[in-house]
Amino acid sequence: MTDIHRRLVKSASQLNLSKYKNQRAQPGQPYVPTRQEHLANILSHLFMIPASLYRMYTMLSRSADSAQTITSLIYGASGICLFLISSLFHIFAFRGGPCQLKEIFHRCDRVFIYIFIAASYTPWLVLRDFEYDIGTSCMYTVWTAAILGITYQLLFHEKHKWLEVSLYLVVGIAPGVLVSLRMKNPDGLFELILGGAIYVFGVVFFKLDGILPFAHAIWHLFVVAGAVLHFDAVATHLVGQIHDDMGF
Repeated sequence: MTDIHRRLVKSASQLNLSKYKNQRAQPGQPYVPTRQEHLANILSHLFMIPASLYRMYTMLSRSADSAQTITSLIYGASGICLFLISSLFHIFAFRGGPCQLKEIFHRCDRVFIYIFIAASYTPWLVLRDFEYDIGTSCMYTVWTAAILGITYQLLFHEKHKWLEVSLYLVVGIAPGVLVSLRMKNPDGLFELILGGAIYVFGVVFFKLDGILPFAHAIWHLFVVAGAVLHFDAVATHLVGQIHDDMGF
């Protein structure tokens, strides 16, 4: 990842994009974007609010039973909230609103990443059969890990940034490995893995604020791409199918 950082920084310097970024944040402090970066951060997630509403409607309209309806609601609502809270935080950060309100939205923005990760796995763990019937226990484990991550975020917000990113990666990747190895029906698995890989690669840009201009907005676009793949995979491969033995 260090080599990738160096190449991106070199490319940015060659294009003379340094005027579109500020200095790196000090340890324990958030990065302060430029005006152009603020606008890019807002726009790169704002359009996904109506898009997520539409995708939730699509999943709900295709649902064939109560389990599909409930998991579609959980997953769809988490996506809407993720992009809504992210957009609101960046709007408040751009407009220079009350510091306390901006801090609240910043924490909520980070919290909903954990919620969205857990919600993204929920349809797969509930609606698919797994070897050794581990789907339900894995779902509870994922949500427990998300709650622990949320607790850490509320207590130590912005204090240990690399640990924060590591927790996101562990909570996001570990269930995917289990799903890949133990899910009996592989339909949709390619989209699930590809979307996860896009999320993970996007983390490179999450850590480049102050090094690469518009790094945070680029990370937003990776999140959008991963979310679209996962939403469409659920709508195509999970809801609308009859699962006689599935349910809450």
